[in-house]
Amino acid sequence: MSSRTPDPHDFLDLDAGLAEEERGICAAVRAYAKDNLLDQVADWYETGSLPAAELAKGFGSLGLLGMHLEGYGCAGTSAVAYGIACRELEAVDSGLRSFVSVQGSLAMYAIHKWGSEEQRQEWLPRMATGDALGCFGLTEPDAGSDPGSMRTRAVRDGSDWVLSGTKMWITNGTVADVAVVWAQTDDGIRGFVVPTSTPGFTANEVKHKLSLRASLTAELVLDGVRLPGSAAFPEVRGLRGPLSCLNEARYGILFGVVGAARACYEAALEYTLSRSQFGKPLAGFQLTQRKLADLLVEVNRAGLVALQIGRLKDAGTLHHNHVSFGKMANVRSALSAAREARSMLGANGISLEYPVMRHMANLETVLTYEGTEEMHALSLGQAVTGLAAFR
Repeated sequence: MSSRTPDPHDFLDLDAGLAEEERGICAAVRAYAKDNLLDQVADWYETGSLPAAELAKGFGSLGLLGMHLEGYGCAGTSAVAYGIACRELEAVDSGLRSFVSVQGSLAMYAIHKWGSEEQRQEWLPRMATGDALGCFGLTEPDAGSDPGSMRTRAVRDGSDWVLSGTKMWITNGTVADVAVVWAQTDDGIRGFVVPTSTPGFTANEVKHKLSLRASLTAELVLDGVRLPGSAAFPEVRGLRGPLSCLNEARYGILFGVVGAARACYEAALEYTLSRSQFGKPLAGFQLTQRKLADLLVEVNRAGLVALQIGRLKDAGTLHHNHVSFGKMANVRSALSAAREARSMLGANGISLEYPVMRHMANLETVLTYEGTEEMHALSLGQAVTGLAAFR
């Protein structure tokens, strides 16, 4: 038995099990976040703004954009390394991890996985450096959990495609240079690479959000957007294409929310150690210590889940149900941690001077996007029973 007291910030010593490259990426992202993001994120959240171009260049210089992809200027890191980067970004704010996730795991991954070589060469190198931003158009006002019912349609007109429809809740939509848009065709659902400068394409900012405010969200309107035949992904048909991309984004989430949970736990630990009531620190009371112990367990348990799923992904044995498990379990743990930590800070818990309420509000969005908790529960139920209960 070791006589060394466990580190309160990494109680199960999870980072000691990371490979050297993974530890280096963790340290680099954490340092960048501390120097460039942490002191500004509360203001971005309060004003509902984000310096997208500046962030894209910064993240690109770190090699974070599409970092788990191979070639085309992408870093080609391990899946765990990408997950750790997501964790460190979301420890600052879910909106920052979303920025990187949408760029790398949705827009870039879709082009890398399903695009033509011409599409890859045109977009991926610039997206990896942050010189071009992408968004991912799947969700619609009336088609969220049931993407197969989407109404956006692409029809042939000679050798061209003409797209019409509306996409909703699209991260980075107002600043994107290219949109990956999924649409119904006579040949099933297909994906299209749409330069946002194309006539008929409009991105309208979604305002009045109470969550994920340090993130740019848009409604995409496609009004007779004419594209050449080469804009379509050449091979993939049906929901297999978009769902494969969503699985990549969910993977980033299940790591990312560990960072949000950790930030809430650390804020509660620091606060209760420094604030005194009734003649001693709040952390000296039994009820407070019980809450800290609960937070410690949630954060470390979620970290273990994420790391195991990351190792499965790197080994090539990851199933999409594993990702559903991680997304459902870890977002639930993070939300529980945020809510408990918020109460431990008392009235200060609702202030942007502390990160907890911001994380708590963000996690309500994270619970919903990339598959609601209910949909992931049904996926897991089907996985263990063999019976589908979606309809």
